[in-house]
Amino acid sequence: MGWTVALALLIGNVGTEAAQRIRLGTLAPKGSSYYNEINKMGREWKQATQGKVSLTIYPDGRMGGESQMVRRMRVGQLQAGFLTAVGLTEIEPAVAGLQNLPMMFNSLDEVDQIGLKLQPLLERQLQKKGFKVLFWVNAGWVHFFAKSPVSTPDDLRQLKVFTWAGSPEVVDLYKGAGFNPVPLETKDILPGLQTGMISAVPLPPFIANATQVDTRAPFMLDLNWAPLVGAAVMTTKTWNRLAPATKDAVMGIAKERGSSIQTIGRREATQSVAAMKQRGLKVISPSEEAKAQWRKAAEAAYPKIRGTIVPEETFDRVNEWIRDARKQ
Repeated sequence: MGWTVALALLIGNVGTEAAQRIRLGTLAPKGSSYYNEINKMGREWKQATQGKVSLTIYPDGRMGGESQMVRRMRVGQLQAGFLTAVGLTEIEPAVAGLQNLPMMFNSLDEVDQIGLKLQPLLERQLQKKGFKVLFWVNAGWVHFFAKSPVSTPDDLRQLKVFTWAGSPEVVDLYKGAGFNPVPLETKDILPGLQTGMISAVPLPPFIANATQVDTRAPFMLDLNWAPLVGAAVMTTKTWNRLAPATKDAVMGIAKERGSSIQTIGRREATQSVAAMKQRGLKVISPSEEAKAQWRKAAEAAYPKIRGTIVPEETFDRVNEWIRDARKQ
């Protein structure tokens, strides 16, 4: 009798899986489309796994800046993050090859093409460092929003430009090009604009609209400075606790939400500019001469970016892939 019970218990325990509560940090504002899609992902995870996986979201940078979120994931306070390239480079510097190359890409199609080549390499590196990529997104371009009109690089050099705290290489790069960078956390952007601590900030339009940055910085330079790239990641420690079937369900749903976020994000970029115009945003269209000045300033920074902000091998790969794509 005892043997029968033991066997029954053994068979019953095969394939059992402890429930996992996933705590995810992000800068995405609560109520934004990005937040709503992540929230939907959580509901779908719970349903598809019969409650084995639940998701709790901490939006609006409640868990600190992205550097702090990465630290929290490493010590187990968070199990996942929806991060921009800023946070992802804290884990793997090569991610900078998707975003930290100003005016390197001519179109979002180019960004997508290079992403398809580089992302598998990045995913392997991120996994080695303890993070599983659930999905990637590229939701459009970053533009400069400023308290006064900006058309040329010299116009921006007169202002105090927000940079991400924890990125001393970027600060040095800006200073070397004659700009005035002010490193702050994202939560300090609006107070910084209000107090005059900063007077310009590079942001994608949907974030500027969602946080109403345009009410403090009512001029936007219509120049595609750099793509906004991000990814949702989960710690491999948490990922490895999931059963194979659960992993399949979690990953499949995550890919769908990531695709939706990218589509919505690109659409909202245009919609956000229109909404901000109604609040008084002035869009500055640079002349061809001004665009040439921006490109010259960006290209002058490439030798400094290579090997400091973007690893040399990644920089060279991206450059080569872009040249090859433009030959086709």
